[in-house]
Amino acid sequence: MNGFLAPNFLKRPYTDHLKKLPLLLPIYTSAAAAANGAPWQPLTSLQCGAMLQSLSNGKSFEIGQQLHGHMISCGTLLNNAYLNTKLAAFYTSCGFMDEAQVIFDQIVLKNIFLWNSMIRGYASNGNSKKSLVLYREMPSFGQKPDNFTYPFVLKACGDLSLVEIGRRVHCEVVVCGLESDIYIGNSLLAMYSKFGKMDMMKTVFDRMPERDVTSWNTMILGCVKNGDPREAFLIFEMMGKSGFVADCTTLLGLLSACTDLVALKIGKAIHAYVVRNNLARFNSFLINSLIDMYCSCNFMVAARRCFKEVTRKDTVSWNSLISGYSRNADALESLRLFCQMVLEGVVTDQVTFVAVLGACVQITALQFSMSVHSYIIKQGLAANSMVGTALIDTYSKCGDLACSRYVFNEMPDKTLVSWSALIAGYGLHGKGREALSIFHDMIANSITPDEGVFTSVLTACSHAGLVGEEYLQSEFSEFVCPSGST
Repeated sequence: MNGFLAPNFLKRPYTDHLKKLPLLLPIYTSAAAAANGAPWQPLTSLQCGAMLQSLSNGKSFEIGQQLHGHMISCGTLLNNAYLNTKLAAFYTSCGFMDEAQVIFDQIVLKNIFLWNSMIRGYASNGNSKKSLVLYREMPSFGQKPDNFTYPFVLKACGDLSLVEIGRRVHCEVVVCGLESDIYIGNSLLAMYSKFGKMDMMKTVFDRMPERDVTSWNTMILGCVKNGDPREAFLIFEMMGKSGFVADCTTLLGLLSACTDLVALKIGKAIHAYVVRNNLARFNSFLINSLIDMYCSCNFMVAARRCFKEVTRKDTVSWNSLISGYSRNADALESLRLFCQMVLEGVVTDQVTFVAVLGACVQITALQFSMSVHSYIIKQGLAANSMVGTALIDTYSKCGDLACSRYVFNEMPDKTLVSWSALIAGYGLHGKGREALSIFHDMIANSITPDEGVFTSVLTACSHAGLVGEEYLQSEFSEFVCPSGST
């Protein structure tokens, strides 16, 4: 059935399995054999299968590669559907889908476990489209999706925002009688949350015969994500009445709701609960959410206290506090923290630089902005569109249009926001004709303007005195609706 599997692997660059093999045999068999005075024996199929399962659970890729090499050299894989299936599942659990696909393609009798492993692997490793392709191929190979298949198919639909396909899969779940499965129910909730379909999300939730903490958390996070933080608190109240206790995920959702509503009193209560139960000690997500919540509520003293309590400050911790000071008009402290962050060797990212450049704008710190720009280039983030747009805005507001235009010209990917920032910069300096010229260049580059761009252009025209009705009509004729049209 799989007689050609080992040769095909050896034709590819998988001979590394053999080269890297530091002899698993001494670890698992030779030591025991030597102790008993018995001759050396290769691992049996069952032993290899048990080891692969253990390595899959621990995502121990390098040791798994070595075991793979051992199985090839000993011929254990030859015509062994059981081991090949386990091996494919191992590679999917480690995220190495190319290796898993090679094995999958050459197994003739593919069982449901193998199909589910591949679908889960692709859905969990950023290739949702391939996951759906495999799902559609299953019936032609005589396999019927089960309760382990649908959660990852629904995840793939949500990640790709395929609303109609997601609804179709939901219908298939109902027809198969699997709607009452709690894991499928939770996957449906997550999918509809990604679609922004809160009505369908609530319908699925209400029909669930059984709910767990994940069900409630998905509802809370879905409400926050889709702009209804007050509903999140109501669901949390229902959760408590149903006998469920909040976990860290629940608290993260509630803190996000507090941030959106600037609900300082509730945020403090959540913080007190976190401290009483010692939940933040090993959960950096919670402490970072607390910092962000306090910053949004303009309670920087508490935010700074939380920051100091973090034993291992990561990039998100620093970004939260730097952004907080920037948002709350304390640009100098924001820049001071950034300098401290760099001195301590913490990795910076695009969020860091956007916040720092925003602080530079507040105090018109042109020279410091140039220093930050140099550091951005050194960090290899100059091509990032978000950082580039922030630089364009910073330079124009700090009075250096030449640098602003230079950054724009150097950007490999110019987004609508980038064009808008440059137009606004020229408008800010009263250069209406130049702003109009950039606007026409944008149209020539097939970028469709939005309301923000038109506002920037009209503001630029206003500053330059180019507000005559006939002039504007000639400039925007292709975007102006004829009189009487809708």
